[in-house]
Amino acid sequence: MRASQAPALARRLFAPGRLHELPSRVRSRIEDERTAAEVLVGWVQALIVILFGGLYAISPKTFPAQATIEPVPWVLGGYVLFTAMRLLLAHRRALPRWLSALSCVLDVALLLGLIWSFHIQYEQPPAFVLKAPTLVYVFIFIALRALLLEPRLVVLTGAAAATGWLLVVAAVLATDPRPGIITRSYVDYLSSSALLIGAEVDKVVAILVVTALIGVAMLRAQRLLVRSVSDEMRARDLARFFAPEVVERISGGEVEIVPGRGEARDAAILYVDIRDFTTLAATVPPEALIALLADYQTQLLPPIQEHRGTAEKFLGDGMMAAFGAVIRDDAYAASALRAVEGIIARSERWNLERRVRGEPPIAIGVAVTVGRVVCGAVGGEARLEYAVVGQPVNLAAKLEKQTKVEGVRALCTAEAYGRAGAQGYRPPAPLDHRQHRLVAGVPEPIDLVVLAT
Repeated sequence: MRASQAPALARRLFAPGRLHELPSRVRSRIEDERTAAEVLVGWVQALIVILFGGLYAISPKTFPAQATIEPVPWVLGGYVLFTAMRLLLAHRRALPRWLSALSCVLDVALLLGLIWSFHIQYEQPPAFVLKAPTLVYVFIFIALRALLLEPRLVVLTGAAAATGWLLVVAAVLATDPRPGIITRSYVDYLSSSALLIGAEVDKVVAILVVTALIGVAMLRAQRLLVRSVSDEMRARDLARFFAPEVVERISGGEVEIVPGRGEARDAAILYVDIRDFTTLAATVPPEALIALLADYQTQLLPPIQEHRGTAEKFLGDGMMAAFGAVIRDDAYAASALRAVEGIIARSERWNLERRVRGEPPIAIGVAVTVGRVVCGAVGGEARLEYAVVGQPVNLAAKLEKQTKVEGVRALCTAEAYGRAGAQGYRPPAPLDHRQHRLVAGVPEPIDLVVLAT
């Protein structure tokens, strides 16, 4: 890292961040993640204190029998109380940021206080504490803050550990009266209570390097967290405008979907529309009209989805669904006709509810066609739409208008009915077959089957 980059990195580590620039619901979601992390940290701290207490309880005590000072239980007791309070506040989502920061410093202070107590408990010179392997626990406390994805807390913990250990070394120099306590011999350092300055500097350097590495990693992780939460919520919002299967196909596909590339499949197309909607729209207030459309789509969409259909387009009062196009379905025609049965049943219940509320019934027309369709992305690079196109799509829209001419609620082509029968569909009652019917916009007469009168 160049020297010129250090101030920028420091600002990014200690700056309050750009969370205030995010939408409130995104900030709320990130806070939920942080709260869960705070609870996890609290439980890990509880496990650490249980580990400390257990090791102290089972370890042999080598200090003289006449010694009356045992500070370890007091230090552990204080740590237990603080950990319990912190965990309680975290569970109640009432843990302030300053207390979380204080916890970083207090963890290190309690650990170093525990280490300092060793020479008192074992009646050894102060330099005795510099050999304590318990110091390695500071790395646990530093890494623990990584769970919060807060680089500032990682840096704070590491800085407190490095500063605290330097203070311990200074306290040893100030309180150890023995002459020649400082040595330059590594052998003397290991075999006696002498102090080797280089060894203590190495410990501080190790703490600072580990802190810096974890801090930078957490800085990247925090940015990824903000980006992933934002992207997830945007994707969730956008998914409400597309069929879930289309979203899965786009996001889960191994090949990038680009405009101009499509797949040809045999499929069934279902088209449903509200009768005389233009007249209805002229007599209903805008808010009530939108509410009516939302209720209409809410009522009729489930039967389509229950039979593996995907709602491809909402065209105001019209809805187009495909079976076997986005989701492969060998019984696509049978699925479409079963969906029609569900739509008719749901519309009847819906109209009954409307009559109870004193509202007029809503008449619908439904049509089903089958044939070869092409599904893929259309549009430009900046704005794409996943579309299902082909002759069956156009015919379904025309056939829906034909339901009014025939005086029925639902029609399908004879071809669609034949394919559905071959795929296992059996109607609940005999159906009316109407041959050689003229459909507006279709050059040749076609055979139709009435699905609902």
